[in-house]
Amino acid sequence: MSQTLSEKPITALAPEIAPGARPGLTRKEIVADHPTWCPGCGDFSVLALYFKLIEKRKLWHEKITTISGIGCSSRFPYFVQAHGAHFIHGRALPFASGVSLSRPDLHVFAFSGDGDAFSIGGNHFTHTARKNIKMTLVVMDNQVYGLTKKQTSPTSPLGFKSKTDIWGAVDYPINPAKQAIAVGATFVARTSASNPNHVLATMEAAMDHEGFSFVHCLSECVEFYEGAFDSANPRKGGVFNEVPKSHDVTDEMAAYKLASADFPGNFGVLYKINKPTKNAKEAEINASFQSKFTGLKDWQILQKTFDRMK
Repeated sequence: MSQTLSEKPITALAPEIAPGARPGLTRKEIVADHPTWCPGCGDFSVLALYFKLIEKRKLWHEKITTISGIGCSSRFPYFVQAHGAHFIHGRALPFASGVSLSRPDLHVFAFSGDGDAFSIGGNHFTHTARKNIKMTLVVMDNQVYGLTKKQTSPTSPLGFKSKTDIWGAVDYPINPAKQAIAVGATFVARTSASNPNHVLATMEAAMDHEGFSFVHCLSECVEFYEGAFDSANPRKGGVFNEVPKSHDVTDEMAAYKLASADFPGNFGVLYKINKPTKNAKEAEINASFQSKFTGLKDWQILQKTFDRMK
């Protein structure tokens, strides 16, 4: 079963807008504060495409939830005129999980960076993925701690010289796509901020997925790691290798092998399977327990609870 982003039919989350009905948001209505990233930062591209995604899907303010942690990429909620939260370092996913489980009508978007997601937030990344909570995590990976002015990050390549590794990084970098597949993410894709059309198609595919969808996006830090992703940018002499059309996105071993390709690797949907979400499982549990008290008054329910404690 192969799947390319350009061929995939996209099902809108919002219902069809009938003539005279409430229209979706325009870009002007979505934009909040002016972004404060350094000129040329790849995060500008991702933000602009997030706005385009919201506008294209004809969503409303109460249907947009933008959550982040700490870091350059995690400034996202400041720039989106909608509900969201700029949470503490590495803890965006637990907060986003709570929103998703309590508001199943929303599709939650979490935005993070390589340090926020894979260093201090690494454990949360693992457990959110394995629980298959319905949300989309977009990690804008620049392979450096940019907000704190150039330290080695979990994805920095060997030999990378920074303020914390002035001799060159000696720790082996993690492979985000391989890790996501290994810990149980049901949708894993890669893209690059230098290819806007691909970023939009990837985020749309992730948004349509019923489960935990992970988007690994290369986003260059022009201030502290300029040229990091030139090898994936045709305009700079690189090659943007898309996932082969023959690739079976449901084959975990094939996806893992594809994710293991030498940098910059392949771009597109690497892995996608359907299995019950934690949202659906918890809804079943709640319905099952609530059925035991059908027709009872509040005090009778409370009495049953006390009786079990005797």
